[in-house]
This record gives sequence, C-alpha cells and structure tokens, in this order.
Amino acid sequence: MSNPRDTWSSPLAERYASRAMLQLWSPDRRYGLWRRLWLALAEGERALGVAIPEEALSQMRAHLDDIDFDAVARYEKEFRHDVMAHVYAFADVAPAARAFIHLGATSAFVTDNADLVLMREGLHLLRAKVIGVVAALAAFAKQWRAEPTLGYTHLQPAQLTTVGKRATLWMQDLVLDLADLDTRIASMPLRGVKGTTGTQASFLEIFKGEHGKVRALEAHVCRAMGFDRALPVTGQTYSRKLDAQVLGVVCGIAASAAKFSSDIRMLQSFGELSEPFESGQIGSSAMAYKRNPMRSERIASLARFTGSLEANANQTHAVQYFERTLDDSANRRLVIPESFLATDAILLLMDNIAQGLEVHGARIHQRIMDELPFMATEQIIVRGVEAGGDRQAIHEVIRRHSVEAATAMKNEGRHNDLFDRLAADPEFPAGVDLQAAADPSRFVGRAPEQVDEFLGEVVAPILATAGDMSAHAEAIRV
Repeated sequence: MSNPRDTWSSPLAERYASRAMLQLWSPDRRYGLWRRLWLALAEGERALGVAIPEEALSQMRAHLDDIDFDAVARYEKEFRHDVMAHVYAFADVAPAARAFIHLGATSAFVTDNADLVLMREGLHLLRAKVIGVVAALAAFAKQWRAEPTLGYTHLQPAQLTTVGKRATLWMQDLVLDLADLDTRIASMPLRGVKGTTGTQASFLEIFKGEHGKVRALEAHVCRAMGFDRALPVTGQTYSRKLDAQVLGVVCGIAASAAKFSSDIRMLQSFGELSEPFESGQIGSSAMAYKRNPMRSERIASLARFTGSLEANANQTHAVQYFERTLDDSANRRLVIPESFLATDAILLLMDNIAQGLEVHGARIHQRIMDELPFMATEQIIVRGVEAGGDRQAIHEVIRRHSVEAATAMKNEGRHNDLFDRLAADPEFPAGVDLQAAADPSRFVGRAPEQVDEFLGEVVAPILATAGDMSAHAEAIRV
C-alpha cells in the first residue's frame, strides 16, 4: 500500500479549500465533462444527419462518470497525449461509439470547453461565499452602527467614524466584486465547435459544405452544456484574454479580503477588535499569552499568492502566437484551479472572522479619549467665543496647551489632559462645558445613518435575491 505522505500534496487541498471547490476541480469532474462534451457533439452530429447509431449514444450516456483512470494512464504512457488517452478509454466502454468519439474535433474542443464550464461553476461557488461574508458583515455593521471609533488617514488618528461604518467599507469592496462576478458569469461564452485552427473546416467537411449545419451543431453543443452562446471566432483555443478576465475577478475578491485582513490585524494590534479565538487555541509555542490574528494573516498570505496569478494570466494571453501555442497548457493547469482554490479558502476564513469578530469597547473609548480633546478644539473655540472670549486669544491658549499635552503623552506616558489644562488656565473663558464638547457621538457625522442606508438600499436587495441563506451553509462553512 502506498504511503500518502511520501509525496507532495498541495496545502490548498489538504488544509484550506472547501470540499465543494476541490470536487469542482477534481479529475472526476473535469474528465466527466470531457465525456459529456463528446456526447453532446455526437448527439448534435447525429441529429444533423451523420450516421451515428443510437446504440453508440446509449453506450456513451451509460459511461459518463465511470472513468477507468488506470486505463487512461496506460494509454497516455503509450500515446503521450492525454486527450487521446481518454478517447481510447471512453471507446473501450462504449465500443459502438469508437468510430465517432471526437469526430471533427481537436483537443481544445474538450479541454477549452471544459475549462470554461469549470470556471463559470467556480465563479458561482465564489459568489455564494461572497454573499455569505456580506451577510455576516451586515449583521456586524448593524450591531455596531453607532459605536464611535477613531478613523485613520495615513495610519494616523483622524476624525471619528463608527465601528459599523468601517465594516461597510469592507462590504462595499465585496459588493463591487459581486457586480464583477455577475457580469463575468452572465457573459461567459463556450469555445464551441471550431476545429483545429478555428475555421470549422473539419465540420464543414462532415456536413458536405452545409454551413448552416455547422452553425446548428455549435448551437446544439452550447445548449447541451448550458450556455447560450459560443465565442464568435477562435483560433485552436479560445482567447486566453478570457482567463485573464476571470482571474481578474477572482483575484479582485482576494484583494478585497486582503484589505479586510490588514485592517483587522492592525485593529487587533491596537486592542480594538479581535478575530475569533477558540478556548483551546494556542497563539505561540513559546509565548503562552499570545493571541495572534492567524486567520487574518493567512488571508494576507493566500491573497498575495492569488494576486500573483492575475499577472500570470495576462502574460500567458500575450504570448499565444497566431492560432495557438502550447506554452499555456502546463501553466494553466496550475494557475486556474489554484486561483479558485486559494480564493475559496480566503473566503472561508473571511466568513469565519466576520461571524466571530469581537469588539473591545473600553479600549476603543480609551483610544478615542487620547485623541478626541485635540479633535474637539474647533468646537471649543466656537464655544469660547460664545462665552465672550476673543477667538485669537482662545486659539493661542489651546495651541499652547495642546502642544504641552501631546508632549506629556509622548514623553511621560500621561493621558490626554488638555481639558484639565484649559480649565485651569485663567486666560481661557469660564463657563465653557469642555466635557460636553468632547462627546464622541458628536464627531461621527452621518456614519450611523450611512450604515442604515447602505444596508437597506444596497445590501438588503443583494441578500434578498440570494434567497434562503441556509442554502449556502455548505458553501460558507469553515
């Protein structure tokens, strides 16, 4: 018995991706599609007058999924050609169809058409997971819609926002990704029935020069595979521009998740938020107290890998000389499935984090109060003038004490005591309620209302069209 641990196995398969995505890119699914394509081709040819016996089609239908991979391996060792190995293995179990399997087709008929089917199905799987993440973040945003927190620009504290409003920024990226997904799914064509250099010459020969039958055959195959159209023109292969477009969407989702994970990692380092952490989870083998954002870090790691594949797809497209070259083949066997598997894994992690995010309100408030007195100075000037003070004099008092308070915070580790300094300064107008001027809720603008509007106007319709979210339980499981 062979040892499964004495050979390399991808971590995407062993550790990260979902069962549904792994099954999609499995040999069973891919080569089962090849047989379905050969069946659709033969059925179409027979319907258009080619003398293919019904017994041939019956035998093909009976053996779409019981692939003898040992026989395929023997044939491929002999022929050094994977498509022909599968043709011969299919013919072994459908002998009445032996003379007709692959009639008029080139290898790209099965390889390219199957890839397009798989990519479209993969986009559907990713879409379900994106919607699951949006649903989880929507619940989080609603709960924390009005909770003030420091905003950041240039990684420096800035005007306040709310915890819920920040979550809508993560969701907005995913909403844009959903739009790209829907566009790509709706517009995905089949390669169709094109022949060796895309001219359909072999099929024109089969149908004795009847162009209409060639077009009808392609339409039949498209319908049989669940597509409403084929690419109008191809070389031997479909334009690898399609791969680049699909990976643009897939890698775009990974980029959205990476931005989310970066925010979570920094907020966890600030002590404001934490990703889920199980009771028995170990953060560090040496530092027992550590609670590391390992899920977010894994998202960042996988997203970096996925992002590198988008450029690869564009480079592959750029060097497909004339009607095709073969330097795309081995590359695409790696790049396309792994981009889907990695992004699938990323979304599983993102959903897990979104469903279990912990908010540390006391720490958030502490960090706000370290900065808010400085942010409140414009309001304090206005209130000082209303109390009878001179605007320029008040500005100078605030400026001087602000510098002193900031210096004390940085050099002495003191809390922000700007308000205490102002209250004790005889040059500052009496009667100004400094604490009222520094109520955090006064500084969040329309953030809570923006959360409500975004959830109601943008997210709710998306989730409504997704139907019962329980139907996506398997797709978004961890």
